[in-house]
Amino acid sequence: MQLDNQITTITEGKTRIMIPKGALEQKVPPRDIAFFNPRAKLSRDFSIIVYSTFLKDFEGQKLFLDGLSGLGARGLRVANEIPGTEVFVNDLNPSALELSKKSADLNGVQNYQLSQNDICQFFSMFSSRGKRGAIVDIDPFGSPSKYVDCGLRATIHKGLLSISATDLQVLHGLFKEACKKKYHGIPVKTTYSNEIAIRLVLGLTISVAARLDIEATPIFVETNQHYYRAYLRILNKPDTRENIGYIVHCKNCGNRYSTQEHIHTCSMCSNHVDLAGPLWIGRLFEKDFVAKMLQEIPEHLDKKCQKAIQKALLESNMPACYYTLDEIAQQLKSAPIPLEKILSRLEEAGFSSSPTSFNPTGFRTNCQIDKIKELFSA
Repeated sequence: MQLDNQITTITEGKTRIMIPKGALEQKVPPRDIAFFNPRAKLSRDFSIIVYSTFLKDFEGQKLFLDGLSGLGARGLRVANEIPGTEVFVNDLNPSALELSKKSADLNGVQNYQLSQNDICQFFSMFSSRGKRGAIVDIDPFGSPSKYVDCGLRATIHKGLLSISATDLQVLHGLFKEACKKKYHGIPVKTTYSNEIAIRLVLGLTISVAARLDIEATPIFVETNQHYYRAYLRILNKPDTRENIGYIVHCKNCGNRYSTQEHIHTCSMCSNHVDLAGPLWIGRLFEKDFVAKMLQEIPEHLDKKCQKAIQKALLESNMPACYYTLDEIAQQLKSAPIPLEKILSRLEEAGFSSSPTSFNPTGFRTNCQIDKIKELFSA
């Protein structure tokens, strides 16, 4: 590959990665040499924290499988920054794999192997007993829906499946029929559309897992303006939970909540409501795991990670569907008040509340919208 003049080297975390110069210079990263998205650095930082926390208590071979690796940035960082791991990265692009190998040599990592295969063919090589991965990663360009089944089959009992989606327009409701086909549910456009989107991704993954007699449970999720990402603990046992349902949203008064029932009328203002789903309506964060994550944040990672994880810990037991300051202010035709003030007023009134990692001006509470408005304008 005579591309040396088109390649540069960057450092992410503690890892040096060889990438196409166009990935840094162009608004849309080029795909002809090898795809690399520099804006996903924060996502990879989160991955290092989640994986380190997870593997600390994991018993067995610490095998990491990346089915759509591109030039291997995530796998390279796992191999270089998490001791004791064995990493396999897979991609169909030979140029990407060649760059990936050069990066591995640059970092002196030996625990790093390459595969050039279709993603499901790659995962099938690890889908039998004794060969499955402790961590399986699916990070596609677009929807992960085609790969969920084979990814689950390659994940060991008590292992971790990490999965991301970048088809944000579909998940936000611009193409509802496409969303229904890919995620078996439809979204509703709201101020908390990113939460509905991640719950649709989880709903699909958990439903596919249930069909395979596998229980998949979210332990951490993170959202960004370019992608949504979820981490699920996998158990090889039938899923007996009832956590697939709907988000009810009233565009008239702003009332919203999760339910397993088909609701058509708002309980607060009697107007027609919109339903998002079917989707996951259970917890998005496993509180004990998130608390452990705070102890596993290396100094060299983005400080935004710690702030987001602290918020995730606070909201881990809170209800679905957050509110935003601007949303409430717009309904009241007033100026927003500081986040700390509304949280304080909610607590003083006897309600639970927390900020949310999904939105810097968002908050969660078990208080209903009419009382929130009352406290907002007090």
